[in-house]
Amino acid sequence: MPHPAALELADLTRRYGPVVAVDGIDLKIPAGTYCCLLGPSGCGKTTTLRMIAGHEAVSEGDVLLGEANVTDLPPARRGTAMMFQSYALFPHLSVLDNVAFALKMRGVDKKTRHDKARALLDLVAMSPYAARLPSQLSGGQQQRVALARALITEPQILLLDEPLSALDPFLRVKMRAELKRLQRELGITFIHVTHGQEEAMALADLVVLMNGGRIEQQGSPRDVFNAPRTEFVARFMGGHNVFETAAGKIAVRSDLTRLTRGDGPRPAFVRTIEYQGPHVHVVVATADEAEHLAMIPEAVFDRDPFEPGAVVSIAWDAEAAHALA
Repeated sequence: MPHPAALELADLTRRYGPVVAVDGIDLKIPAGTYCCLLGPSGCGKTTTLRMIAGHEAVSEGDVLLGEANVTDLPPARRGTAMMFQSYALFPHLSVLDNVAFALKMRGVDKKTRHDKARALLDLVAMSPYAARLPSQLSGGQQQRVALARALITEPQILLLDEPLSALDPFLRVKMRAELKRLQRELGITFIHVTHGQEEAMALADLVVLMNGGRIEQQGSPRDVFNAPRTEFVARFMGGHNVFETAAGKIAVRSDLTRLTRGDGPRPAFVRTIEYQGPHVHVVVATADEAEHLAMIPEAVFDRDPFEPGAVVSIAWDAEAAHALA
């Protein structure tokens, strides 16, 4: 595999008539980074990925790969490869020929391209299935083949468009571990689009949270989760309650939010209770119908369990409060 390359987006913009899908974003992704573009539907993350790949025209700004400005280059000349959400495998070709297809289009001889395809199938643990057709594979197996096919051109950056969304929850967890392992073994830059904050936190070295075509916050998963800058970040990343206080708006992690019995400074009533193994999730509602979540350790809850409808007061330690912009 080639050396990984850094990626820089400079004032990158995409317009569709009067609609601005991506609004002048600036982003630097160091070489060899696993980066997740995260955000809700319509935030611009997939459009950004497609502009990096060359499948979407850039209205303004630049895409810089290493030392090269690739903004106007066709996809095949950028040093990137894209794995699509649908996997897009050729149904009439064997697994081996699917993986080798890009090299066939480049005029590489059959033995060379098959040898390289077999090496990649071994990397993704799919060698025993080389002669099968895509229809004879499970969803997870198809994903592995699509990964091998994307890697055969030796890209400096691999682009993944919601690659886990079609998998069942159990397989999704297994495959994200495989993606992380592959990225570490190959050492190349991965840019992965997802709308799942849990997926982004599990995979990414760098999380880039987008909202309305702009970057709302970027940083390590731990930094973005523990120090959200805005209410949007706190609510989208989950695990936080947002409160209005005399000092302004704050976020408090759900596992640091306490409930005490009886009416108090911040009264509420218990709406729902869900057992979640090590924690019990207790959702409470205040007088204005705002809902908040307290994640109470199972042993603590069992000592004095709440019931739906119970009157409680919400509290937290001062150091647990994080100010929002």
